[in-house]
Amino acid sequence: MPCRTRFFAILAAPQLTENNMETSLIILKPDAVQRGLMGRIISRFEEKGLQIVGAKLTQISPELAAEHYKDHAARPFYPGLVKFMTSSPVLVLAIRGNGAVAICRNLMGATFGSKAAGGTIRGDFGVSNSFNLIHGSDSPEAAVRELSLFFNKGEVLDFKRPSDAWVYDMSSGTAE
Repeated sequence: MPCRTRFFAILAAPQLTENNMETSLIILKPDAVQRGLMGRIISRFEEKGLQIVGAKLTQISPELAAEHYKDHAARPFYPGLVKFMTSSPVLVLAIRGNGAVAICRNLMGATFGSKAAGGTIRGDFGVSNSFNLIHGSDSPEAAVRELSLFFNKGEVLDFKRPSDAWVYDMSSGTAE
């Protein structure tokens, strides 16, 4: 009966609370959308154990791109970046998990596809230093700001997944 006991213990484990969780903004950029990589990229996040809690296929306006990338406005690449991000639809995702911001950034890989390690999204699917497939929040604070730009109230959902009992060790009372 040890297996049955373990099974019931997992079902009775404390549920993860929003206090343990981070939600990161991920944008699958025009090159990822046009190359038909959306499903393969989303799978990377889900296979890692992260939860998709918001998704929107959208065309970014020049105004929204300018607001989103305002920290880069003085950089020489800024005009090209805004033009690129508004050139085609993008898939905007809200991805949640324990330490989601850092996990997403590790899955994405180095900024330039030519320098990204194999096994990362950019390393496996990208070679360009300009078309780098994906954007991810670089801090929990940035994620809060970015999510508010792309999602309205009620568009990022909060729901339980039974599989979280198999993703996070909750034996200490917190997600590990």
